Formats: sequence, C-alpha cells, structure tokens
Amino acid sequence: MDLRIHRRALLLGATGAAATATAGLKAPAVAQNAPVRLGWLATLEGPFATGGQDGFRCMQMLLEQHNNQAGGRRIEVVRESSNAQADVALARARKLAEQDRVDMIIGPLSGAEGIALRDYSRTLAGKTIVNGSSGASDTTLRNASPNFFRFSTDGVQWMAGLGNHVRRTMNVEEVAVLAGDYAFPYAQVFGFSLEFCRAGGRATYLFSPLGTTDFSSIIARIPRSAGALVVVHGGTDGLAFMTQYAQAGGNLPLLGGSVMADQTMLSARGPHRRIMMGMVSAGPLADVHEEPSWKEFVARYRSRWLNEGGFQSPSIHGFNYYTAQQAVLMALEQVRGDLSGDQKAFQAALAGLRFKNVMGADLHLDHNRQAVSDIFLNRIEERDGRAQTVTFGRTPQVNQTLGVPEAQFLALGAPSRDNTGCVAAS
Repeated sequence: MDLRIHRRALLLGATGAAATATAGLKAPAVAQNAPVRLGWLATLEGPFATGGQDGFRCMQMLLEQHNNQAGGRRIEVVRESSNAQADVALARARKLAEQDRVDMIIGPLSGAEGIALRDYSRTLAGKTIVNGSSGASDTTLRNASPNFFRFSTDGVQWMAGLGNHVRRTMNVEEVAVLAGDYAFPYAQVFGFSLEFCRAGGRATYLFSPLGTTDFSSIIARIPRSAGALVVVHGGTDGLAFMTQYAQAGGNLPLLGGSVMADQTMLSARGPHRRIMMGMVSAGPLADVHEEPSWKEFVARYRSRWLNEGGFQSPSIHGFNYYTAQQAVLMALEQVRGDLSGDQKAFQAALAGLRFKNVMGADLHLDHNRQAVSDIFLNRIEERDGRAQTVTFGRTPQVNQTLGVPEAQFLALGAPSRDNTGCVAAS
C-alpha cells in the first residue's frame, strides 16, 4: 500500500459516507455494533514527512495484526495529513472530527501541533484525542485537557540521562546547543540543560527556524571553547545541518536530540553519516536493543515494510504512533467497544492502562494523562554494514519533571528559546 498520501483522506476497512457537522458539536449516539471510526493524523508534508509516513506504517501493521477489529467492533480509519504547522494540523483535525465524524483521533506528530490539538480537544465532547508523536512538554504538563492522552514520553523526558553523561562521564564542561526554534526542540533543550547545567556545565544556544536550509551562519557562530555539539534538529533540517557541518570540516564530538539519531536520518546517504558515527543520544528507543519484544517488533516491521518504502528499523515516530494505537486497542477491548456516555468509560480505561511497550519498558499515565516510562542512552555504531543506534544505558520510569518536584519544576517556567533550563544547582 502506498503511504505517500497527502490531503486526500482514505478509508481502511469498510467505507462510509462522511456526515456534515458543526464545530464543537456533541458526538451523536451511534449503535455499538457500528464500526469505530478512527482518525489518523500525521505529517505527510513538510520537513517531517518521512516520520509521518512511518507512523502510518506502524499503526497499519498493528491493525492488520488485529484484523482491523477491537472490542468486538470493526475499525474504520480515516487518514489526514498535516505539514508540522499548528494551524494546518488544527484544520485537518477539525475535518476529521466535524466532517468525517471520527470517534477519536491519533495524532499529531510535531510539538506545536500537539498543543493546538490539546486545546481543540476541549471542544470535543464525547470524543478523544490520543497523541501521535508530538513531544512538546507543555501539551500535557500545563493546561492539560481531560480528553487528550499521551502514551509517548515527551521531549524533556527523552533527554533524561544525557546531560549527566556528557558532564560527568565524558567530562565536557561547555557545549554549543543547536536547535530548531519551536516547541519540541525547546523541550529537548530544556531536558538536556537541566541536567547538564546542574552538574556544572555551561552552554551556548543557537536557534534556527523550522525549514532552515542554509546553516553556514550558525556553524560560523559555534564558540571555539565548546567541547561538543548538542544537535536538536530533525527531518530535513537535521540532514541539512549535519551535511553542511561535515562539509565545513566540523570535528567536535556530537550529541544528538532524540530525532537526530533516528532512522529518518541514518537511512539517508551523504557526508553526514561519517561524522555521526559514535554520536551519543537519548530517547525512548534504539535500533539495537536486547529485548525479545523489540527484536520481534523490528522483524515484523522489516518483513512488512522494508520492500515498501520502510526503514531498516522503525523510526521514533513509528514507535510512538504504534504505542498510541496499542493503547487505543487495549482500551477498546476493556470496554468491549462501548463508546457510549461521552466515551467516559473508554477514557477511564485509557487513563488506567499499564503495559510494557515493545522496547520492554513499563508504561503508565500520570495525573495529566502523560506517559511515564524508561529512557535509553544510545550510541551510533556500524552494525551489519549500516549505521544503527545501540543502547548502552537506561533511566527507568522517567516522569515529566525528571524527578524534580512538580511545583518546583513548574516554577522554572515553560521551555522556550529564552528559557533553556540551564539553571545551576543551588
């Protein structure tokens, strides 16, 4: 099946006519033997298009495994695409909820999109949004919505352990942090800096807009005193930066944000691959991980998708969308497909789920319906003739505040380009 889908919505399973709706309307009563209408929303346009395609691959693979059914009901999927921009994601989510009449949405992918859909979810009585892969911390940490659930850890959580490793194990005193100028990289920068600076490290921050293609001025501003680079870009931005840094003869040790050291980067050819060997990163998954459930998942993914445009190993976005789809199917099984009563029982089932994800990490939601799970330290190595991330460390059960008391963490303020989390230990 061709996953290069753009603005046209497709149906998986039985098709049905989309009904016209008005904004903010209460979900109509539906016979419980009718199909569950599930909206999938991911970026199939813009800098993260390959990640969005992989999200759809992994969810489709899981649904196929379940014969497109859960809780005794067929699953009917309507797919929509965004471009990593909040206004576009919101428009597509409105279409799914108000025109296509889906019962729930899994998505979106990018940080600002998640915040927009979190706010929109408050207007959707009787419907549910389960986050796809967007990682801005404020999506659930501040102004949480009762019908928005995130079963993936966020951008702050994904950096757990990296700051301490860089300062205390690598003995790097100063870094230059290069990051995208939007919500998700702010969270990643905050998570890294909170550990690194509290351990006595110093950092210079260089931000660039999403969609930047020329990084020459950024590269020229890297301080000579920096002992390493922390690169928090992804998609085409990450590829452009790493290619240009390699061409400029850059030779500082590289540390990666969670979407830098990912198959969306490592599968691309070019000079960036040479300088990325040995890069240390942190995140919720790695290509090589000695967990039977992960090995089985990777084998299934490769068998299903390697000859149809898939990567050598699932991407971080594929993994996150898969986990979200797992949660939806498990909750539907618990309530036997019953979405009546404004989906309150279904949402309670979601909130109470406890399970191991395919990385073998225990996962549950906190009071903000945000995932608490394990984070891994990874290193890029040559394995089986290709660049792969390999786990070498694990931080168990990382919560959204990295173990800092919530009131104290909230007092630090929301991550932004002006609030990087670089606070020295008191």
